[in-house]
Amino acid sequence: MRRYAFVGTGSRAQMYLAALLGPYAELGRPVAFCDTNEVRMAYYDRLAGSPLSHYDPDSYDDLLKQCDVVVVASPDHTHADYVSRALRHGVDVIVEKPMTTDQAGVRQIREALDSGAAELTVTFNYRYSPRNSLVKQLIPEIGEVTSVTFEWCLDTVHGADYFRRWHRDKAMSGGLLVHKATHHFDLVNWWLADRPEVVFARGGLRFYGAENARRRGLVPRPSRGFLPGDPFSIDVTADERLRELYHDGEHLDGYVRDRDVFSEGITIEDNLNVVIGYQRGASMSYSLHAHCPWEGYRVAINGTAGRIELEVVERAHAAPGGAGATIGAATASANLGIDLSAAEERSSGAEGVRVRGTRLTLQRHWEPARLIPVPAGAGGHGGGDAALLRDAFLGARDDPLHRAAGFADGAASVLTGIAGNESLRTGRAVLLEELDLPG
Repeated sequence: MRRYAFVGTGSRAQMYLAALLGPYAELGRPVAFCDTNEVRMAYYDRLAGSPLSHYDPDSYDDLLKQCDVVVVASPDHTHADYVSRALRHGVDVIVEKPMTTDQAGVRQIREALDSGAAELTVTFNYRYSPRNSLVKQLIPEIGEVTSVTFEWCLDTVHGADYFRRWHRDKAMSGGLLVHKATHHFDLVNWWLADRPEVVFARGGLRFYGAENARRRGLVPRPSRGFLPGDPFSIDVTADERLRELYHDGEHLDGYVRDRDVFSEGITIEDNLNVVIGYQRGASMSYSLHAHCPWEGYRVAINGTAGRIELEVVERAHAAPGGAGATIGAATASANLGIDLSAAEERSSGAEGVRVRGTRLTLQRHWEPARLIPVPAGAGGHGGGDAALLRDAFLGARDDPLHRAAGFADGAASVLTGIAGNESLRTGRAVLLEELDLPG
């Protein structure tokens, strides 16, 4: 039985702990937590059913002597150090996306892999979602891919939440082009079985932040906390899990979970447009907007023999006052292993013209369009999370879709975002070869 340690005890680690306590209990057991905050680790002890060993970041090497696998779910900018040190100690790693946030982190992890004997798994759960897996299967139907259009809409619940917490600091998250868009860049890399070659980006902070609030004439607001009747604030004390995970322990490490989205100090963008050229000639137009009235994504893939269109509505509209309930429920979902999509839909009250669901269309040249049925699975991401966990804990199977991801996949997606950030900074197109993209 393998021994698992967890680095980072915020909401992101709960899915992996729940899997070890449930369907994979015979394969492994949790033995230790590492975090900057004892309150959060105590909360995880209660989830685990008994106290486990606790380590702070300074004693991480001691933790590595007690485990066979480490699950890294800490803030993004810390991933490279935790991952590389584990690999050098011969400890296998499961790391949440993004694998790292900068070029130095990519090099650090690659060198550790080259010098060690441990394995690295990067968890891209969108590959495992049935709808996205179906797109991969349909690609041969449209011939050689020539172009992709990909639009991602984050609503004023989910999107706003990135501007309340540590993600708002680009030095910690790499911005949404790294933290969030790595999911989407990886999807397209995987769908096309190709790698990006050049990236050009435009974007900025256009909606959130103090300057935008002043420009739109919003009244002065407190820098954190809950404002009754304000749809952009959350009460972390009203939800038991948010309170225990964050509010009750903030005096220990200074992490504030409920910063105002219109306060000072935000260094990430909320509107992004990117053009990506791929090595085999295809191109993609990508956009991400973090203040939309609905949440989901639209993808169109054009090929020499036809076109695939995918539209996914994850939340049809964000209702005023629904943010706290939805975020609290999402924090719970990873622990409970349930699909909260229906609960989120109820909290949003969405109905009418735009409804939650998936529409996948295939149209070959000279043929009528066909709607492709998309199977629904149990659990998060339509069953995708369950399939990801199976590969993470059992090892990659004989999967014709090759959904399991490792270092090269993590590096390709991260470096696309890094190139986008460099393009934002310089105003020029950035070649991936400048960033030392691994093959």
